[in-house]
Amino acid sequence: MDRTYLLTTLLGFLAQGFFSARILVQWYTSEKSKRLTSPALYWVFSLMGSYLMFVYGWCRNDFSIIFGQLISYYVYLWNLNAKGIWRKMAAGLKTVLLATPLVAACLVMNNASGFFSNFLHNDKIPVWLVVFGSAGQLIFTLRFVYQIIYSMKRGESALPLTFWIISLVGSGTIIAYAIIRKDIVLLLGQGFGFLAYLRNIMIGLSGKQE
Repeated sequence: MDRTYLLTTLLGFLAQGFFSARILVQWYTSEKSKRLTSPALYWVFSLMGSYLMFVYGWCRNDFSIIFGQLISYYVYLWNLNAKGIWRKMAAGLKTVLLATPLVAACLVMNNASGFFSNFLHNDKIPVWLVVFGSAGQLIFTLRFVYQIIYSMKRGESALPLTFWIISLVGSGTIIAYAIIRKDIVLLLGQGFGFLAYLRNIMIGLSGKQE
């Protein structure tokens, strides 16, 4: 097996590990309190997973993965701030976290033709599949747009029922994309999440939310 492919795959599994950890933490706290919760660790693990997943998508030349992570990244930071964690971080770490996506975006814009050639016109990924995968990532990411609007209105970080419904739809689309792409990292990560989203919907329908 190619060493680069192996390292990239391991990186992807590590990122999905953080995403799975956030689901387990949120699932556990919701089951325990019998209501939908938004624990601080959920957002810590989200940020760590997103950072690694962005690198994974870049290594895989996968535009849809990068697209999804760039949109949700700053939502994680907002929620960390709402939870009071952001202000406790070192200034240097804050700078790195804030700047990384912006630097990456600038590099992409500086070499736009090369970016579109490598990502959107990749011979290994047909355009229709890139569009399909990106649509799934967009739906999946819109849940955080909804979440941050909902939370800002409440004045606190929360994960409402509609968030989990959108998650389920987006996850289903990404699972289909992963099957077509034969991407075991996405498939396993989303497969586990799909079950958790279903359970959170059940909890949300039967109980209260934080």
